[in-house]
Amino acid sequence: MHADEVGIDAALVRRLIARRFPEWAGLPVRRLVSSGTENAMFRLGTELVVQLPRHPGAVPGVAHEQRWLPRLGPLLPVAVPEPVGRGEPDEDHPWPWSVYRWLEGANPTAGAVPGPRRLAEDLGRFVRALRRVPPGDAPAGYRGGALSERDAPTRAAIAELGERIDAAAVTALWERALRAPRHSGPPMWSHGDLSPGNVLVDGDRLGAVIDFGCAGVGDPAVDLMPAWNLLPAAARPAFREAVDADDAEWARGRGWALSVALIQLPYYWHTNPPLAANSRHVIGEILTEG
Repeated sequence: MHADEVGIDAALVRRLIARRFPEWAGLPVRRLVSSGTENAMFRLGTELVVQLPRHPGAVPGVAHEQRWLPRLGPLLPVAVPEPVGRGEPDEDHPWPWSVYRWLEGANPTAGAVPGPRRLAEDLGRFVRALRRVPPGDAPAGYRGGALSERDAPTRAAIAELGERIDAAAVTALWERALRAPRHSGPPMWSHGDLSPGNVLVDGDRLGAVIDFGCAGVGDPAVDLMPAWNLLPAAARPAFREAVDADDAEWARGRGWALSVALIQLPYYWHTNPPLAANSRHVIGEILTEG
């Protein structure tokens, strides 16, 4: 869904900024092209970006990021969004919204990453650093539970996809992931959605990680998904070593990557081609591994 399909455009952003942050009212506003499904993004001047929820389901992420990003950011080895303002609902937009510092970088292309080993190592260091953050009063991660909780929707997606995938092979891989030992340690922080669209690179290095709406504590294996949704096979060992994932966690991480891809694929097949393409890529990579 595009921003303008829910009434969000540059003119709206200019009105919202003029009312809530008049000191920025004269800055140019430009919509950013994104395959994201939760928020519409607009660049504000050269130093800021405005993020507005596209639907009610994205609204809790506003307060979540406003609360937790200032705590997490100083403890992480790469840049993350820095909230600098919060807008409240009004007659033009029914939900709260945020203003962040602009972060330079570009989204990488899955399977075509320049210098993939260096990126793999950077991603691994980011995941390790996030896991070291004390859980304290952190909320449960959106994807921090057991894989078994996703069994029904994953099998439903396989059935819906039908002949568009190798259903028998995919089902066997999913059942193998379900047999992996569960996370037995303390809950740890995870980002929860380390997809190419939430990673910014500068050449072959990780520059920033964005969109912490799913972040929280639980089984951190979910943050192994970049091994299949972004990195080529040759770079996976470097990522695994940097994260220090054992066999059980690696199996759960692969299960997460497979489940997310399977559930997203039929949902976005016609409505979001970039996300659908990445889902097909993930399924293909995991099938190739066998």
